[in-house]
Amino acid sequence: MSESMPVRCPDCGREHVYAAPAYPCACGTPVAPSLNRRADPSAVTHRTWDEDWVTVRCGTCGREGQWPHPELGCACGTVLRVPVAGALRPLRSRDPNGIDRPARPRTAFTPVTIRTARDAVTAVALYLRWLGYRGVRRADQRQPNGIGLAARGVLAQVDPSIHPASLRDVECLWLTAMTESADCVYFSLAGYANDARDRADGLGVSLFVLDLTGTPQPVNGAAADLVATGA
Repeated sequence: MSESMPVRCPDCGREHVYAAPAYPCACGTPVAPSLNRRADPSAVTHRTWDEDWVTVRCGTCGREGQWPHPELGCACGTVLRVPVAGALRPLRSRDPNGIDRPARPRTAFTPVTIRTARDAVTAVALYLRWLGYRGVRRADQRQPNGIGLAARGVLAQVDPSIHPASLRDVECLWLTAMTESADCVYFSLAGYANDARDRADGLGVSLFVLDLTGTPQPVNGAAADLVATGA
């Protein structure tokens, strides 16, 4: 469980007890940003990529991943950005010449609440566009489970079932993507079987879990890299 700290709203003076949410590292360890007790929270008036994400290192495996910057909604309507310890820096990627470059800035993703399978497909289509993919459409080839989406250079699988995605599901998506020389991304509402996650890591398949707010969360290193760099 992550640490908690008192947070006072600068607008109305209300005091809250806040604990940063933890997200799973690619190794499976829950990781949460360390909160800075000496700094005051700030009201969110506008959003930028650098301020909306924070780089966090997993204490178990040492991987660095990007987590949403901790925020708290006050009853007065103010959204508070809770200070974290350490430097905030976006993950960096490499261009074809091997030179480090900053991750592409993007505005915050606006999710769509998921109530039906169609909502899940809509949420993923919007997320793919947010990542930078253009021309998102229904995929021509059907997969054993779920609904396929395609765009230039990528094939995505949306699995709204109540069962974790299986090893076969991940391998089928990867094989189909290979025939089209495309990257592949899997979005599941119910998560993934352990062997499916292991196989995805070996094949380089990006895995995301969809929550009911419609916000995909990366669950392996390939997905975290995709979020950091975009399409």
